[in-house]
Amino acid sequence: MFERTIIHLDQDTFFVSVERLQNSRLIGKPVIIGGLGDRGVVAGCSYEARQFGVHSAMPMKLARNLCQEAIFIRGDMQTYSKYSNMVTDIIAEQAPVFEKASIDEHYLDITGMDRFFGCEKWASGLRQTLIKETGLPISMGMSRNKTVSKIATGEAKPNGQLQVQPTLIHDFLDPLSIRKIPMIGAKTYHTLRTMGIATVKTLRQIPQEVMEKMMGKNGLLIWERANGIDNSPVQTWSQHKSISTETTFETDTIDIIHINQLLAGMCEQLAFRLRKKQQLTGCVTIKIRYANFDTHNLQQTIPYTSFDHILIPVCRELFRRLYTRRMLIRLVGIQFSRLVRGVQQLNMFEETPELINLYQAIDRMRNKHGSNIIHRALTSTNPNHKP
Repeated sequence: MFERTIIHLDQDTFFVSVERLQNSRLIGKPVIIGGLGDRGVVAGCSYEARQFGVHSAMPMKLARNLCQEAIFIRGDMQTYSKYSNMVTDIIAEQAPVFEKASIDEHYLDITGMDRFFGCEKWASGLRQTLIKETGLPISMGMSRNKTVSKIATGEAKPNGQLQVQPTLIHDFLDPLSIRKIPMIGAKTYHTLRTMGIATVKTLRQIPQEVMEKMMGKNGLLIWERANGIDNSPVQTWSQHKSISTETTFETDTIDIIHINQLLAGMCEQLAFRLRKKQQLTGCVTIKIRYANFDTHNLQQTIPYTSFDHILIPVCRELFRRLYTRRMLIRLVGIQFSRLVRGVQQLNMFEETPELINLYQAIDRMRNKHGSNIIHRALTSTNPNHKP
């Protein structure tokens, strides 16, 4: 049995790095990306801006006060998605098993590769290929599991690489702040600090049953991560990883108005599922089955999103392009694929805080009362309408 070998790759300050490829004058300067209005949010920032205390998800107004000399840029998800997919395509050509964890990070499982290549040599070669072909700075961590590899990547930044041998995992983790453990958010960090726990070593030495008693299953997982234990697999990623829904009509129809309303409602429900799982989609597919059972599909790659108001027009336009035979339709379906983890801060480049707040309020209602509690007006059908 081989000791697992897991690689974590992270595109450093991804949004800023892409902008610098478009405009070299941004190199070495503090750059902040997000909604440009005072009510906008920071979606990404350079290391130069971070020195002033700026960080992601910070209100843009505060970021302006902290770093007045920064260059402020409204983000472009279409361009960022293009470069993200470029990195993924290169990895897919070389890696035996990989997982696209988010728009700017990947995990690779190269267990057993030492039989043919040196794992570190192969991983370094892949990283250099990515840097050369995309122009992006990329940091890499390598160890026996996802947690340690991700933490190693963080320690290797900017634009570096670090391998943590299995026998040295405790020595590597122990002096680090508990903030470095991926599972520990602001609330959990505050709870642990009030208990006097600041370093991974202190956390590791707390009895396992005590952590479980204090924080339940989550406490047990945190304890395991602090001890360098993480058996979670690298989940094979492909463009076919997807969520979908379809509807078969009771009576075959050519009622385009009704079909468009139905597509909007189906799209709305799928988008809600994405946001609930903190996922984004990068590809939309529309499916039509005619009355004679002929089935046709049309797909389109899109900038990563989980917003209804972006996805609904894409679905309707794909249907318009696909429906060319003017025959009765038996079934329509929607599929969202190329899923990655991510939240809508990735799309908060526009000055639309009210829209973000509206989505959050609607999703809270759906989580509490069920997904059918509220719909967009455009998805509602006339109860007297017969398709």
